[in-house]
Order: sequence, then C-alpha cells, then structure tokens
Amino acid sequence: MEYKTAWKKYNAADLEALEALNAGYKTFLDKGKTERECVTEAVKMAEAAGYIPLETALKARRRLGAGDKIYATCMGKALALFQLGEEPLEAGMNILGAHIDSPRVDVKQNPLYENEGQAYLDTHYYGGIKKYQWVAQPMAIHGALAKKDGTVIDVVIGEDETDPVLVFSDLLVHLAANQMDKKASTVITGEGLDLLVGNRPLEESKLEKDQKEAVKANVLYLLKEKYAMAEEDFLSAELEIVPAGKARDCGLDRSMILAYGQDDRVCSYTSLVAMLDEDKPLKRTSCCLLVDKEEIGSVGATGMQANFFENVVAELIAATQGESFLAVRRCLQNSKMLSSDVSAGYDPLYADAFEKRSSAFLSRGMTFNKFTGSRGKGGSNDANAEYVAKIRAIMDEANVSYQFCELGKVDVGGGGTIAYIMAKYGMDVIDSGVALLSMHAPYEVSSKADVYEAYKGYRAFLQNA
Repeated sequence: MEYKTAWKKYNAADLEALEALNAGYKTFLDKGKTERECVTEAVKMAEAAGYIPLETALKARRRLGAGDKIYATCMGKALALFQLGEEPLEAGMNILGAHIDSPRVDVKQNPLYENEGQAYLDTHYYGGIKKYQWVAQPMAIHGALAKKDGTVIDVVIGEDETDPVLVFSDLLVHLAANQMDKKASTVITGEGLDLLVGNRPLEESKLEKDQKEAVKANVLYLLKEKYAMAEEDFLSAELEIVPAGKARDCGLDRSMILAYGQDDRVCSYTSLVAMLDEDKPLKRTSCCLLVDKEEIGSVGATGMQANFFENVVAELIAATQGESFLAVRRCLQNSKMLSSDVSAGYDPLYADAFEKRSSAFLSRGMTFNKFTGSRGKGGSNDANAEYVAKIRAIMDEANVSYQFCELGKVDVGGGGTIAYIMAKYGMDVIDSGVALLSMHAPYEVSSKADVYEAYKGYRAFLQNA
C-alpha cells in the first residue's frame, strides 16, 4: 500500500495554518525542555483557554457539567485536562495521551568535583541514548532547586545568548586509535559522561582556609551568587542536561524541524492544541493526558502506571454525578484513546534496519501502530481490528493523511508506549503519532506536514470517536 506525501494536497490557506501551528510548536519546544517546563507552559496555555484547576472547582462545591474545563497536575510533572461533554462521564471519554519526558542526562546528587584543575558534574543518563552522540556539543542545564526552607528555584543555564554553555568532552582523533576500535556502546561509558563546568580558580582572597580545590570553589561561588545555592543543595535538586539552543527549521525548503525533545513533545503539543482549540462541549468528554517517566517504564508517581489519572477521574465522577467506584470503572472501560508517541521514520541511509512496506515516512501523515513492543510483540497493546476500522473511518472523513507502520524489522529491536497500561481498563487504545528521523538523538527531525496532520487527526478523534 502506498501512502502519498501530504504536501501535494495543501492550498495557500492550509500552508498558512501549517506554518502557524509549527511556529507555536517550535516555541513550545524552546520553553519546555523538561517535563516540569512542559507542564508549566501547558498550564499557561490551558488557563488562557478557560481551564481552571480541579481544586478550584472542588472548593466551589458546585456540580460540574457540560462545557466545564478542568485541569489537574501531579508534582508539576504530569497534567490532565478535561472538557466535560454532554454525556455523563460514565459513558466514557475520548482521550489523547502522550508523554513529556525525553531522553537526557541527569545530574547526580553528589556531582561536583575537581580533577587536574577542571571542574565537572557527575551524571547519570536517563532513557535510551547513544552516549557518544552527546559529546562535544553545547549543552544547557534546566531544572529545579528545592531548598530546605521550602522554596523552589527554577534553573536554566546555557539558553540565553549571554549565557555560557557546557560540554561533555571527547578524545581528540589524533589519540583515539584504541577508542575507535571499541563498540559504539562503549566508546563513551555512563560513568565517563561527566559535564565540564569550569577551569578558572577562585581568587585566593575568597578561598576558605585550607581550601585546595579552587576551581570547584569558583563554581560554587558562582552558583551561590546566581541561585543562592550551596553544595548541599545538589541533594534536593533535579537538574537535567539537554542540548542548548532553539528549535530550527530544517532543509533548504524549511519543510522540517530540527530540535531536541520531539519524542514525545511533538505528540504532546499537537494533542494539547487540538484539545484547547475545541471551544464548545462535545457529545463525549474530551481529555488530554500528558505524563512523565515513559522513557524509563512509566514508573513513579508521575508516570502512567501511577494512580494520578484514575484518582482525577474519580474526583470528576464525584463532582458530576456523585461518588461511585463502579461509575469510575465504567468511565475508564467505555473510553477510547489514542496513545500518542513517535514512530521511527524510514531513513534510506539506514535501510537495512527497516521493512519498507511497514515503515513510516516523513510527510506522509500521522502514524498508527496497531501494535508496538519488540520481536514477538512483547509489551504490546495490539489494538482490536474493529477499533482500527473506526479510526480509519474518522481520519478519512476528516481528510487526514495517515499511515500504518511498525517500528523497524521484526528482530532488529522495538519499543513501547503507555498504550498497554491504559488498555488494562478495557478501553480501546491504539498507538498514533508522528514519524521522526534520528529518534533519541540530541537533535531529532520531524516533518512540518506530519505535525499539522497529527493536529488535524487529534481534533477529528476528539470530535468523532
């Protein structure tokens, strides 16, 4: 089956809407390089669209009904938005679910040290990365610093044009004979991926008595000046090392986007905007769910395996029709979901890893994966045929370009999403998303056409599933 490029169907109005959506997407990528930043930005957008916090609605003690727009957050790292529909929640929701965490490198809790006159931060990588891709590139630090007095300070170093950037150093090619003989997985080790943060010693007049590590002392002095941060504050800090710089148009024709974190913020943003652009209440309640920790198994309090989403649904049931455990179970079972995550875009330069007939291609529309998992479909949801047929009908009716695909050859590798977790409730779930080149690299590539088609597809799903 051949899927055609979406570019050929656009008129001038389509192209204008496409560029406007992608401009907003690039801004979202720049502002949201961590899960915390994504939630902060998404909440601003939601409140501008009339959404109110769940706790505000509950304190008002009024019965919620069709058209009410509610959101709830979990530890600042996960977000659920709801626009209540005309039918009771018990009849089910149409859910767009995506994740807002991305592969990166995290700063450890006892990270700062000096070695031969250079200061470093010790790190631990997060998610699946090719470690050698992260060296010799400008890096930034984003995160949060929690103080013992309860204050939380946002940290961003390396994004402003006047900021310094940071780097993981690499071995010069002139001395790299032994390094070049290693497997790619061991060229750079996890423990060897330490961030270079300083080389200048603190002035002797500012050094404490018997303080020998003057370069480390200077780094601490600068952190104290800017963030009132002491070395012990690393213990309660969440600092993420990410590529520095903004999302950029890619290609001489500006048809693509090159940026960090498009897995899975491309699906998060398009789902969010599709949700916020719906002004009037629909027949069924709409939901946009943005979660953390997918890259490491959806674990923890802010991951999909936690009870956050289920608890929020229970609160909404109580506020619309009265407390009922059974109504919560019925709501979840009767819901329909697009588990939105990125797909591997076919790359002709690495054709051996793909089965071409079952691959996703850039610019041929949003992707659907009936199943994900690895090898023998391990860890997969595997959507029902009837639900797949319904999704096809919805997308065709809305003139959305889409393609069905798999993640590479059967025995080459694989991956998973949050679909199997939501499917445990008995709801219909299928994986959907956008194809990327260089997935999990510091900079990933998407097609602007696919971003636009995903947005259209998500709106069609909310309206008609």
